[in-house]
Amino acid sequence: MTDTALRADGLYKVFGRNPHDAVRRLRAGTPRDELDGATAAVIDASFEVRRGEIFVVMGLSGSGKSTLIRTLNGLQPATEGTITIHGEQLTGATAARVREIRRERISMVFQHFALLPHRTVVDNVAYPLELRGVPRAERLAKAGEILALVGLDRWADVPPSALSGGMQQRVGIARALAADTDILLMDEAFSALDPLIRREMQEQLLELQESLQKTIVFITHDLNEAMFLGDRIAVMRDGRIVQIGTPEDILTDPANDYVEQFVQDVDRARVLTASNVMERPRLTVAEGAGPRTALRTMRDGYSSAAYVVGRDRRLVGIVRDRDAMKLVRSGESSLAGIVRPVPQSVSVDDVLMDLFVPAVESPLPLAVTDDQGRLVGVIPRVTLLAALGPGTTATAELTLPLPPVATGEIDRLLAESEAVGAADAADPEEVR
Repeated sequence: MTDTALRADGLYKVFGRNPHDAVRRLRAGTPRDELDGATAAVIDASFEVRRGEIFVVMGLSGSGKSTLIRTLNGLQPATEGTITIHGEQLTGATAARVREIRRERISMVFQHFALLPHRTVVDNVAYPLELRGVPRAERLAKAGEILALVGLDRWADVPPSALSGGMQQRVGIARALAADTDILLMDEAFSALDPLIRREMQEQLLELQESLQKTIVFITHDLNEAMFLGDRIAVMRDGRIVQIGTPEDILTDPANDYVEQFVQDVDRARVLTASNVMERPRLTVAEGAGPRTALRTMRDGYSSAAYVVGRDRRLVGIVRDRDAMKLVRSGESSLAGIVRPVPQSVSVDDVLMDLFVPAVESPLPLAVTDDQGRLVGVIPRVTLLAALGPGTTATAELTLPLPPVATGEIDRLLAESEAVGAADAADPEEVR
């Protein structure tokens, strides 16, 4: 089974006179605005949407994104090019087969809800199953399950007019889910909602996607919405797709000046994650090291503390310079008694917005761990702040809130302990 749910190859949609001739002229290099009597809404669009991903198409009004989504499900036939749904070609299929594909494989959520006002909420949700000929009791039971999933089961028997705008949009999503198709096409589905309700709907969509794993093509003109929802994003301009990539790709490596200007005001704190800005951890000491090794690491890093890691780089804790100096003076050879718990660590997938409080509370650059608890990176506070500005790629030097013990004092202590004995001779090298 292929991982591709939907694929478009060389897709054109031209309105007006002689559309095929217009395509020929476009291929020959004629500018879009010089097509007399024809309007090119989609020009040479090629992409694939993977199973289970949210693929966002974004662009300004007139960029062609809404025409594109209507072409993907056959509501508007393509002028040229091909559309493939789960390996079956939609373009060129008979009208009857196109209708079957729409019923069985593709559902649509519209911007303005498109609910039937004379039907109750549950009947609206059950409507796609009614079109398939599913018996009434069975389709109502299925609709009830979906309404419970989106938190609207209490309003099953009321008309849509009794619901708020956000609730009506949830009914629209429930209706699409009740159809139980693999692919959802969502055309500006949240743009008519108030900002707070819109954010709630975005979060609920992601929660539903966690459990349902649908393939979603989501159309929006809102960049922050695209960055929040999309696994990948296609940016359209004047009918053409100018860049496809992850939110991080679009934000940090724009393909041209248009995309760069488009993303300059995006809320980076909600898009970039710890993995995008973390640095290689340097202030680390092996769990089996002795206090002198720990002191050398802190001295070389101009730090008052260092992270302690196990052999598998599992994050164990923190050791501080003053505690290590006490062990050296007392002749101890193990750090075990002075390793303190890590006050804060974050996941590689945490967005920057959630890192500010942990960064303030950490005496070291913020520890970033993977799902195995291994230390994979660190984020200095200045790097975290610098990452919020557009065009910033270079990382800054470490800054620590606690001054280390004077370097000369550590050097004298290490020299004195070397003269007494070589208790640390077998210490493993500090982990870099």
